[in-house]
Amino acid sequence: MPFVTASDGTEIFYKDWGSGRPVMFHHGWPLSSDDWDAQLLFLVQHGYRVIAHDRRGHGRSAQVGHGHDMDHYAADAAAVVEHLGLRDVVHVGHSTGGGEVARYVARHGAGRVAKAVLIGAVPPLMVQTESNPGGLPVEVFDGFREAVATNRSQFYLDLASGPFYGFNRPGADISQGVIQNWWRQGMTGSAQAHHEGIKAFSETDFTDDLRAIDVPTLIMHGDDDQIVPIANSAEIAVTLVKNARLKVYPGLSHGMCTVNADTVNADLLDFIES
Repeated sequence: MPFVTASDGTEIFYKDWGSGRPVMFHHGWPLSSDDWDAQLLFLVQHGYRVIAHDRRGHGRSAQVGHGHDMDHYAADAAAVVEHLGLRDVVHVGHSTGGGEVARYVARHGAGRVAKAVLIGAVPPLMVQTESNPGGLPVEVFDGFREAVATNRSQFYLDLASGPFYGFNRPGADISQGVIQNWWRQGMTGSAQAHHEGIKAFSETDFTDDLRAIDVPTLIMHGDDDQIVPIANSAEIAVTLVKNARLKVYPGLSHGMCTVNADTVNADLLDFIES
């Protein structure tokens, strides 16, 4: 399997399929590059080269005991880009991966990035603070940490079966395969990486990163996202990025890349080709 060695020696797994203009994908917590299957296959079939890596401690990447923070995540992504010699790249990030994209573009992307896409993304800041009163109370994330530490298997089943895909909504078209695939990806990763990654995605302030992005940016968000509420994420982020457009999807969930892949893929392709 293909790996690249990050600056601190961590082995990062990546996929590199197809040929043509490169599009690189950054997954959410606590998943892996497998969460992008629907997008990777779609874009390969439309003549693009697609790259997706497993974040350190996630999926098939090394389960190291350090570096589970956004600076390392962005540097690891940069290591993949450097290793593959990628330029003119469209970077696509979902949830935590959206934060990774923002930090990567701001700190490592000069001269290499063509466009950015943030889907259900955590920026600018998830946790509630004095300066971010609309954020989620830290107790929400403390609950995540306790669940990961005590019974993450059940916690992951509960997330996938309920709010992540909107399967807790009346009339939802529930897929056991989608639920089990989410659980599989989560359980492949390291409990320590997932536990420490909660701080990374919830307490990292991406405000300055967003302001530093100078490429065309599409922000996609479902207005029924129960994991990353739109009011304190996408609706603020679009005001901070110089050249950004927000597309809101009525009734769609945090997991819309999977359960509404046709809709997401069509809009993603339109933006890449625009």
